Amino acid sequence: MNVTIEINATRARHVPQVSIIGTPVSLISLDRLLGIFDEWIAKSQDRYVVFRDVHGLIAARNNPQLDRAHKGADIVAPDGMPLVWTLRAGGASAVSRLCGPDVLPAVCEYGLSRGWRHYFYGGAPGVVEILSSELVKKYPGLQIAGTQCPPFRPLSPEENEIACSKIRAAQPNFVWVGLGTPKQEVWMSEHRGQCGGAVMLGVGAAFDFHANLIRRAPTWMQRAGLEWTYRLVSEPKRLWKRYLVMAPIFIVLAIRELIHKRR
Repeated sequence: MNVTIEINATRARHVPQVSIIGTPVSLISLDRLLGIFDEWIAKSQDRYVVFRDVHGLIAARNNPQLDRAHKGADIVAPDGMPLVWTLRAGGASAVSRLCGPDVLPAVCEYGLSRGWRHYFYGGAPGVVEILSSELVKKYPGLQIAGTQCPPFRPLSPEENEIACSKIRAAQPNFVWVGLGTPKQEVWMSEHRGQCGGAVMLGVGAAFDFHANLIRRAPTWMQRAGLEWTYRLVSEPKRLWKRYLVMAPIFIVLAIRELIHKRR
């Protein structure tokens, strides 16, 4: 069975997308993503990338703002093996997992010779400073254009404009947004075109991982699609609903959709 592949010309050029329970998910690899960034940076285009997991797909069904953020994104990368397995089960073989914590260091390294400038927006107080320091140690010569740690509350229009004006003044190529989902996706959707032509990427826990504040699951668990179990054991109070309630709902809905497409 072959999935129906949709190409939206207003999004990333030549990146097909497949709808999974109402959310467009891009068929993308890391190499292709880096090549697309080359194109975007050369043209100074306002773009944003969402890294989407099962939790986000289910949440978008009851959150119109998040749903609009998904559908307005240039790329919605499959962050999580369940999405990759679903795409492959539908016949899309040329797809791999892309998550924020993996893409962040890859872009930093790839962009060193290109002089790419990075801006970090979000995180708990002090995290972006630690993150910047750790990344510069790992990638000497990395250009940090600036950082911001906004308050953990909705910002007024005036505060949002001040935040964006600081980003524009710093002239970054990338704005890494670590506000957590769905806040980071909605923020990128609402502020597209206000960051001076930078590419925005919502990367969630990547700030804490690369600041060495939270340990990530071993590589073998990531490859086996078991990273969620590691995170659940590490943060059961915060993540139990995401993995023990929303994941089973996704499985039921995804299987139902695959059966419908086969028919």
